[in-house]
Amino acid sequence: MSVGMALPAVTMSEAQAYVRIETGEEEAVLAGLVRTASALCEAFVNQIVIVREFSVDVPASASWERLPDGPVRSMTAVASVDSSGTATPLGSSAYAVDIDSSGDGWVRVTDPSVQGRVRVSGTAGLADGANDVPEPIRQGVLRLVAHLFTARDGGGGDPPAAVTALWRPYRRMRLA
Repeated sequence: MSVGMALPAVTMSEAQAYVRIETGEEEAVLAGLVRTASALCEAFVNQIVIVREFSVDVPASASWERLPDGPVRSMTAVASVDSSGTATPLGSSAYAVDIDSSGDGWVRVTDPSVQGRVRVSGTAGLADGANDVPEPIRQGVLRLVAHLFTARDGGGGDPPAAVTALWRPYRRMRLA
């Protein structure tokens, strides 16, 4: 799935306050750590945290195909993809889409002439912006930022167990 880089789950001012930085001398380092912690959070919970656009290729099948990431908020386009990677938009009668109650996106091809792969585009994410992210996720990101900031010179050991404890209720596990 192509969804781009994780968006920061906390603001720079929150991160600066949490790690007690008053000057802007280390803002660039801290900004990178916020992005890293936000990406690690998304990888751990297996969900997109802040809404952004996606585009994913799945098999063109008459059976329902689940999109790999979520929670899906909208599916705006479906296109057939040829062997060279060129996408051709499909008419709405050539496919069906669905978003289930858990936010999984599903697509199936109803036109038997469509073969190979289809590209589905839309939006996915738990929250509209950093202020809408569930507080346990935000607190976990802040704790991880603080740990990474402290350990940036090679010390510090493993990340705090509290980080994964805060994120675990939001983790989505998928069976293959």
